[in-house]
Amino acid sequence: MSLHPTLQPYADAWTHSIEAISELVQHLAEADWNRRTPCPGWSVRDIVSHVIGLDSEMYGDPRPIHSLPRDLFHVTNEHQRYMEMQVDVRRHHTAPEMTSELELMVIRRNRQLRNESRDPGTKVRGPLGAELTLEESMRSHAFNVWVHEQDLRASLGRPGNLDSPGAYVARDVLLDELPRVVAERADAPRSSAIVFDVHGPVEFLRTVRVDIQGRGTVETVPALGPAASFSLDWETFVRLACGRVGPDAVADRVKAEGDPALTTAILRNFAVTP
Repeated sequence: MSLHPTLQPYADAWTHSIEAISELVQHLAEADWNRRTPCPGWSVRDIVSHVIGLDSEMYGDPRPIHSLPRDLFHVTNEHQRYMEMQVDVRRHHTAPEMTSELELMVIRRNRQLRNESRDPGTKVRGPLGAELTLEESMRSHAFNVWVHEQDLRASLGRPGNLDSPGAYVARDVLLDELPRVVAERADAPRSSAIVFDVHGPVEFLRTVRVDIQGRGTVETVPALGPAASFSLDWETFVRLACGRVGPDAVADRVKAEGDPALTTAILRNFAVTP
C-alpha cells in the first residue's frame, strides 16, 4: 500500500517546504542563525528547532526532558510552553549541528511517508495530547512548516514560494478560520455578509455570511451590499492571519470598506495561529 490520495497533497506541501528550509539555512553563517524572525520571540535557529521538533514528534520520537527558563517573555500559555520545549533545548546548538539534525530528520520523515498506509481518519496524538485524525495532523503540519518557511524568508531577505503547494494548504486552513474571526470574535451582525478580495500569487474572493443564529460560513459567491469588505494582497493576508504583524503596521496595504467599527473589530481579531 501507499499514501492515501487524500493525504498526498499534504505530503507534497511538506516536502516542498522542508526542502526549501533546508536550502535556506544550509550555508548560513553562525551569526545569521541568531537573526530575529517575524515569529514573536524566535530567531532563525528557534524556527528551525521548532520544525525539527514538530517532525521529530510526527515521526514518533519521545519529547525531550527539559526545564524551561522562567524569563521567556513570549511564552505566556501552556500551548506556547509545549512548543517552546523543542526550541529551547536546541538554543545552544551550532550551525553544523542544526543542519545535520535537520537533514537527518528529513530523511527519516521521507522514509516514514513512503511507508505510510494508514487511513486518513486514523486517530493520532497531537500537541498537548490532543487526539486528531491523521489527515488533520498532516494538514496542520504542512501549514505550519510553510508558514515557518515564510518566517525564515522574511528574516533572511529571500522572498519566494508564496504560491507553492504549502501556500494553497495555508489558504484553505486560513479560510476555514474566517467564520470564527468574523462571526464569533468580531461579533459581526446577524444576517450580514463580509467580503474578502485577496490578490497576488494566491488569489481568491470569499464571502463570510453570518446567519440569523450568528453562525458564519464561507461562500465563493460575492455578496451585494456587504456590511464590510476587505481588499489586500496574499502576503499581507497571511502575515495578519498568522499574527506576524498587527493591522496598524499594514494599514497602507489593506483597503477596508463598510462599518468602521466592524472592519476594525475584524482586523483586530484576524490572527488565528496560537
